[in-house]
Amino acid sequence: MTDTPLIPREVLFGDPERDAPSISPDGTQLAWLAPDEGVMNVWVGGVDLADARPVTRDRDRGIRVVAWAHDGRHLLYIQDEAGDEDWHLHAVDLDSGEDRDLTPFEGVQARLVAFEKRFPDVVLVGLNRDDPAIHDVYRLQLSTGELEQVFDNPGFVDVLADTDLQVRAALAATEDGGMAVHVRDRVDDDWRVLLEAPIEDALGTAPLGFDATGRGLFVISSVDANTSRLLRYDLDTGEPELIAEDPTYDVVDVRQHPDTHEVRWVSFLRERLEHRAIADDVTADLEALTAAAHGDVMVLGGDHADTVWVVRDDRDDGPATFHLYSRRDRQLTELLVDRPELTRYPLASMEPFTVTARDGLVLHGYLTAPVGVERTALPTVVVVHGGPWARDTWGYSAEVQWLANRGYLVLQVNFRGSTGYGKAFVNAGDRQWGAAMHDDLLDTVAWAVDAGHADADRVAIYGGSYGGYAALVGATLTPEAFACAVDLVGPSNLQTLIASIPPYWEPMIAQFHERIGHPERDADLLAERSPLTRADQVSIPLLIAQGANDPRVKQAESEQFVAALRERGIEHEYLLFEDEGHGFVKPGNKMRFYAATEAFLARHLGGCQEP
Repeated sequence: MTDTPLIPREVLFGDPERDAPSISPDGTQLAWLAPDEGVMNVWVGGVDLADARPVTRDRDRGIRVVAWAHDGRHLLYIQDEAGDEDWHLHAVDLDSGEDRDLTPFEGVQARLVAFEKRFPDVVLVGLNRDDPAIHDVYRLQLSTGELEQVFDNPGFVDVLADTDLQVRAALAATEDGGMAVHVRDRVDDDWRVLLEAPIEDALGTAPLGFDATGRGLFVISSVDANTSRLLRYDLDTGEPELIAEDPTYDVVDVRQHPDTHEVRWVSFLRERLEHRAIADDVTADLEALTAAAHGDVMVLGGDHADTVWVVRDDRDDGPATFHLYSRRDRQLTELLVDRPELTRYPLASMEPFTVTARDGLVLHGYLTAPVGVERTALPTVVVVHGGPWARDTWGYSAEVQWLANRGYLVLQVNFRGSTGYGKAFVNAGDRQWGAAMHDDLLDTVAWAVDAGHADADRVAIYGGSYGGYAALVGATLTPEAFACAVDLVGPSNLQTLIASIPPYWEPMIAQFHERIGHPERDADLLAERSPLTRADQVSIPLLIAQGANDPRVKQAESEQFVAALRERGIEHEYLLFEDEGHGFVKPGNKMRFYAATEAFLARHLGGCQEP
């Protein structure tokens, strides 16, 4: 047990005091997110945060994302209903105070496709009004709210506009699970294939943006390489030019100049986030920001003059700090700290580690130990990330700090199938749900036990989405390896998971078939890898939590597993949140879930618990 003072759950999981600042196009105002009457809303004030006022009046789920329109008059945000992910695009008029739902269509999901500095009153938005599986593109006039369809989508997964807001590039799924980048020279020309990416390159290939000429297209792709590289394709010749690559890690971020649209820098997510300057004019800026940062630095945006940037400094053992960065004198001015209350408590450090899996594959992960406790035979929680085509990263995590503060060693491993480490690593997870991907988790636990850090008899498996599935696999396939399991919105039956994906994922169904398993061709494999098949083998305490409106992992995934447990008289805890979706957003629901989980872990692992 630790003598470190318990951090209240409200401090860890409550809404931040202020978050996500962004600067207006003219550089005179800031917008940010902060609570208003206990709900996250959009606020506006001066660049010194003076004269702050809320400009939205959400009283339900809160607003999580906001962006300035290029006219400097409107702020754009998205909102869904009870977690259903049918996003509506809203605009707040700062002159009139009016908050308009620009896409007020029931059962329709809006996607922001493009907005361009030279067209300040126009936004391109994707809407699946005519076909739930396909987003057509509409030209939206911010001043009037007028919507005009400008692109009838023939079935592309994603589309990209040039600097004239003409849809001229697209990503299409192929029948074998691959992806193809399509382009056209003008909006009335036929589409042609620029790049074909087979299934092994599909997760690492996507068009990013045009240059100012419209004849160059920047693409990230792992075709003819192991890692995803940044390329510039000449649309006249079809030839690619290599811009940036790393032999081990994928390109994860690309920044283009707001006027010339040339690439300024790229970022690689190694153990930590690292930036590489491509344009000479930002080299000194990136060096200055990196030197001044306490953690990993990220440029969030800037004014139209490109003289002031908003910068976020992320650290693993403290709250995020936001600054204004002046490019003229390369000076940082602190704006705000998102969770200042955290500075009253000692937080744990996140340490990168590597472990070799049983088949020789090298895995990367992060270990976080409780503060002030000898790292010997500690109760341990394996936190499994979702996706699974994602990865864990270094930095502040409320869940990790919560668990470490309660006395647990926290293990996060990027098991095979995780992204960021090149295609060989991600493809090693194909058809390995509940098999080699799960073995990677077990091998990580064995490594921690052998090192003396973890108590083999007090290990929990915890996760959401794919991580929730992994927790159910741990409870059904390898219950001897874990003392208890916590599943948040995890699928229990791979057949029903694939059969019930959201309609806008249907164009990519071949990828699910190739990477998880085909419902007909691989029926036996899917049954074998489904926790529901082994529900009768649950012999450890199990907590399941589900959002009733989850469009990705439907409520039925949890309900059918809970029904099987009840039928067999197997003890479990089940929490159903009627007003949530794929994960929990509302503070009251988060508090209920984390309080229940904390008590559950304290009972079965012996950690600390806030009353």
